[in-house]
Parts: sequence; structure tokens; C-alpha cells
Amino acid sequence: MIKVSHISKIYHNGIVKTVALSDVSFEIKKGEFVAIMGPSGSGKSTLMHILGALDLPTSGSYTLEGQDISKMSEDELAEIRNKKIGFIFQAYNLLPRISALKNVMLPMVYAGVAKEERIKRAQKYLKMVGLEDRMDYMPNQLSGGQQQRVAIARGLAMNPSILLADEPTGNLSSVQAEEVMQIFKKLHEQKHTIVMITHEKTVASYAKRIIKILDGKIVSH
Repeated sequence: MIKVSHISKIYHNGIVKTVALSDVSFEIKKGEFVAIMGPSGSGKSTLMHILGALDLPTSGSYTLEGQDISKMSEDELAEIRNKKIGFIFQAYNLLPRISALKNVMLPMVYAGVAKEERIKRAQKYLKMVGLEDRMDYMPNQLSGGQQQRVAIARGLAMNPSILLADEPTGNLSSVQAEEVMQIFKKLHEQKHTIVMITHEKTVASYAKRIIKILDGKIVSH
């Protein structure tokens, strides 16, 4: 499903060179639930951006379902982001002035999915995350945990190849975090491929495999 081969990412700021990732290689199989762990500044966010086709490596290759993402144009990357990757962010990133249902429908609007199908799919995924009675609520009428569940439903909307979660419980109480992680556990049981960035051991423990990163290098996988 995912093959990362000898990826490096170097940022240049004037004469200052920062090596964010150095010779990173690993594979993730279809249906795996993998946590990428590391302290702040370890390179895990840079890796997340590359896996999410939000950034390109300086060298090395990243292959998703046989497609070499590291050599794509901006338009091709946008298509990959919309159709193959479901993003779940720490800050939920919901649009505040539209309902939970319409937030989940958004990626499908951009992809040109017919309205009837958009509604059907959005209702299905909101039901899956236990929010069938909150579909018409605005984000500010929902708790943090409920907002993150809307974000998970939105991440599933395009039936993506991988779900990419960046610190998905970072803004939540321990009770809400537990609820959200139970959903990820259920999604894994349904054979979804999940890659989760976290620095919390309790959250990482839900994954079936942990890739540890430190100073831009993989220290265990």
C-alpha cells in the first residue's frame, strides 16, 4: 500500500540548512493500523505532510498503491489528496457556518459526486461514528469529541485508500479521546488502512505497529 524509500527532506533558509528527514524507509500494508511516534521536532510532521501529498521529499521516493507520489505535479497531488487520502487533523478543520452533514459532504462536492449520493454517503458515515442525531448541528453546537467524529466521517467520505490522522486526540479530554480511539479501532477492524501521528503512548497503543522517529531518522519500526 505505502512504500517509503530513502526519503530525505532538507529545508534551506538562506545559508542555514535544516535536515527534517534523513534516509527514511518503511512499508505499510493494506489494512494496517500504524502509529508514527516521536517528540516535537523529530520530523514526524514533515513525514505526515509527505505521506499526505502535501509536500514532496528532497530525495527518495514515496509510492502509494503503486503510484510514485514524489514525482507528481501539483494538480496530480491535489487529486491524490482528494481521492486517496482521508485527513483527520488535531484542530478538526470543520467549516463553522455549515452543518455536520454539509461538512462531511464537502470533499464529495469538490470531487463532483452527485448530490443524492453525497447525502447518502455523509449520512452513512455520520451514523457510523454515532452522530445520526447530530447531522444538522453546527460545529459550535458539538463537543470537541463530536467535532472530531464529524472530521473522521468527512475523512471517510471519499472511500480513501488511507486515513491519515495527525494528533487526532490532541485537543480532547481523556474521555473524548477514548471515544475517538474506539472509532479508529472499529475502522481498523473493518480493514481500513490507518496511519496516525502521535506523541502520546496511550494513543499509540491502539495501533498494531509503532514506527518511532527521532531527529529525522527512523529508530524502530
